[in-house]
Amino acid sequence: MKLILPEQPLASGVQALTTTRYGGVSVAPWDSLNLGDHVDDDPAAVAENRRRLQAALNIGQPQWLSQVHGVQVVEAQPDGVVREADACWTRTPGVVCTVMTADCLPVLFAAADGRCVAAAHAGWRGLLNGVLEATLEVFEQPSQVNAWLGPAIGPAAFEVGPEVRAAFLAVDAAAELAFKPSPWHEGRWLADLYALARRRLQAAGVCTIRGGDYCTHDEHERFFSYRRDGQTGRMASLIWID
Repeated sequence: MKLILPEQPLASGVQALTTTRYGGVSVAPWDSLNLGDHVDDDPAAVAENRRRLQAALNIGQPQWLSQVHGVQVVEAQPDGVVREADACWTRTPGVVCTVMTADCLPVLFAAADGRCVAAAHAGWRGLLNGVLEATLEVFEQPSQVNAWLGPAIGPAAFEVGPEVRAAFLAVDAAAELAFKPSPWHEGRWLADLYALARRRLQAAGVCTIRGGDYCTHDEHERFFSYRRDGQTGRMASLIWID
């Protein structure tokens, strides 16, 4: 099992990571560590992949979410109940906050003192509508929160229509810097999810933002990518307090 970790710990006593394709039992096109149970993979394979993940990390039952590209934030629980939300948080040691992605941006948060952590799933819709800001509301001081941007589709691969760019510029005119004309289709744009997320986090008061160094679309062997493959698996990004 090959994992992606932040280059520096988000806080003392906090563990954070994103999985890759490696280390599971699913067959193509979900090969091999698919953790999504909603993508038509064999349920037994997904269950085994999740079991392997828990065993490798020595963790309890993660809080799996039913993600809907919204802004709902829930408290993570170790009870095995799947909750409909796009972000979760906890202040309880051993409870694992989790989001799944395959091009969308996972953002992991930790209070600098390590007493609160959260995970958010930010596709462009959730990002636009404020899922990161909603997640930050569970922290006492955004300026004392460290954020890590996990693997997502990169700025050279994420083509969007003019309506997406217009929606972001209507909220923040300076977001124009996160868009470049598409080299493939006239009138369309390449969007930089990482840059858009950094702008939102900085505006909300977050001072320490790391990550944003990968492209799920272009790194075929390492990551699942819905934009690239259509039917594919899901990585998970997890954060918890020891």
